[in-house]
Amino acid sequence: MSRLRLTELPAVEAVPAASWNALVGDDHPFLRHEFLHALEASGAVSPASGWVPRHLTLWRGESLVGLLPHYHKFHSFGEYVFDWAWAEAWERAGGRYYPKGLSAIPFTPAPGPRLALAADVDPLAARRRLAEAWETGELSSWHLLFAEPAEVAAWQAACPELIPRHGVQFQWRDRGYGDFAGFLAALTSKRRKAIRRERRRVAEQGLTLHRLEGEAIGDADLAHFFRCYQLTYLERGRHGYLNAEFFARLRRAMPEALLLVQARLEGAPVAAALCLQGRRTLYGRYWGSEVLADGLHFEACYYQGIEHCLARGLTLFDPGTQGEHKLTRGFAPRRLTSLHHIADPRLRAGVARFCAEERGHVEAYVAASRAALPFRATP
Repeated sequence: MSRLRLTELPAVEAVPAASWNALVGDDHPFLRHEFLHALEASGAVSPASGWVPRHLTLWRGESLVGLLPHYHKFHSFGEYVFDWAWAEAWERAGGRYYPKGLSAIPFTPAPGPRLALAADVDPLAARRRLAEAWETGELSSWHLLFAEPAEVAAWQAACPELIPRHGVQFQWRDRGYGDFAGFLAALTSKRRKAIRRERRRVAEQGLTLHRLEGEAIGDADLAHFFRCYQLTYLERGRHGYLNAEFFARLRRAMPEALLLVQARLEGAPVAAALCLQGRRTLYGRYWGSEVLADGLHFEACYYQGIEHCLARGLTLFDPGTQGEHKLTRGFAPRRLTSLHHIADPRLRAGVARFCAEERGHVEAYVAASRAALPFRATP
């Protein structure tokens, strides 16, 4: 069989959407051509924002048989696996950390597939061919973020020099609960009462929650959501990574993947959470509110998502980053592993030591988190 041809693409639109999506599964909307194109066409991902698309593709003749989202990065914003300390230490020592290579979904810390291959492609040969892209000396490093465990293991087999770094997220799984009452029944009495009290408090403040899907999300709904999304960032003195055009393109290109949870007060929307969904998984991503209301964030971002999963037969709910407040609401810790290729042996040695030490802390945190889960018995 002829050797696979490796090509770097400066934009996802260089490949027809049908060819790209034919390699991508149906449960991870962020890897779809439409999502990545919305990021690039809106300017959220561009050289001006410090994200230079260099998507790695494998070809057999004129047929696309492999793809890996890939960017040259000139900073470390929007990644959620933080390597600022590595960059600072290396540059203090006289090195140059940027540009670096990154295979991840921009601004999206959602675990999922990264490399997509045709069924008849040798995965080991494909990964070794792709590794040639970051072994040229142009980049200080390459980073694979939020890949699934099987993909991480396959990369480690193909490239043993990759340094693993461990982290944690919190996810909810349906254990056959049936409905929200069934989920509550699996919790301890204390947590069950606390959740009921939180939900009741939201209603007592006059707030109602509404779930809008796909075409039911109108122009006014999307505009209001975007105002709320920006407020979340303005509270911290900056603007959100994503712009209104990105969300408008997303709604036009893949409306079936969108779920908007809208909170209303006296009939008018006052808060919103925008989620994406695949065949099995709900992904909670973007949130904002124009009002301060007890328990509203938990209701809009967690409880409504759980209810939606149970109503639609989705078995996994990934609500995003950060943690302990999710733990007490039934979201269990999940270990994550990122992989890092560091070109210079001096920096590589320091990063490897750091990651090895950090792993012990992560394992202890996971163990403590599992012990704190609010279920009556291990579900």
